Amino acid sequence: MRVLVKTKGLSHEEWLKYRTQGIGGSDVSVLAGLNPYKSVYQLWREKTGQAEPVETDSEYAHFGTVLEPVVRKEFMKRTGIKVRARNMLLQSSEHPFMLANLDGVIKEKDEMVIFEAKTASAYKQKIWEEGVPPEYLLQIQHYMAVTGARKTYIAALVGGNHFYFHEVFRDEKLIAQIIAMEEHFWKVHVIGGKEPIPDGSQATTIQMNERFSVSNGKPIRLPEEALSICSRYDTLSEQIRKLEEEKAAAVNQLKNYMREYETGIVGNRKITWKMVSKSSVDTKRLKEEQPEIYEAYLSESQYRKFTVA
Repeated sequence: MRVLVKTKGLSHEEWLKYRTQGIGGSDVSVLAGLNPYKSVYQLWREKTGQAEPVETDSEYAHFGTVLEPVVRKEFMKRTGIKVRARNMLLQSSEHPFMLANLDGVIKEKDEMVIFEAKTASAYKQKIWEEGVPPEYLLQIQHYMAVTGARKTYIAALVGGNHFYFHEVFRDEKLIAQIIAMEEHFWKVHVIGGKEPIPDGSQATTIQMNERFSVSNGKPIRLPEEALSICSRYDTLSEQIRKLEEEKAAAVNQLKNYMREYETGIVGNRKITWKMVSKSSVDTKRLKEEQPEIYEAYLSESQYRKFTVA
């Protein structure tokens, strides 16, 4: 491995830019489909310079960085193991598309051991009690692939008041799978320029709408395979319509049991049907009686409406 750049003094934006030169540890969960906030399509756009790189769930990531020294200090206090900060972005010599930004390193019997610090919300406590979440397991195996390390300590502050740490050893079989997955993405999609097939995630939907936010008003002849996608769209739409109808029937049946009552209890479930108040502006009346005020506060927005006929 080699040092790509020393990160001390780098702004967060500069650090993100350097990460576009390869695949970082947090990118692995995206490629494996384990990241609910970012899609492969979005990652591809970022790595090819078509979209600005963004940290997923940025507020959470911010406090993760702020609390990293706290987690490291607590780990040292509980274990007696000394951890040194490693302020540099590392690059694999064998696979230059693989990058690693380590939270810390430990010297153990003349070998380098990786330290990784995490923060998590309280609802993930059970997961951390039982072991390392899958997305982080991929991340630290990626780091061991880059550095050649044989072991990692990963510590987590969960819910602000629970502390866990685990010892994870190098898994050659998993590392081989990670390298193959990353190499395919980098060589085929980033270097080769082949666009990944868009999925239905919110991240991809946002990217698609941003990338093609303005139409040119012209028609285009689509490839033949678009016809089969249209057919699948029709089938799915009909399935959704039927399921929505079944869902509405379930709601009406429960309402029939509820009648004029506000709360219903059955087993460990609670059903509510409450009165709520809603205030709104009568825009029709406002336009008729106060047209100048209506016009002064009228705003217009444009968007592309999608239909399949």
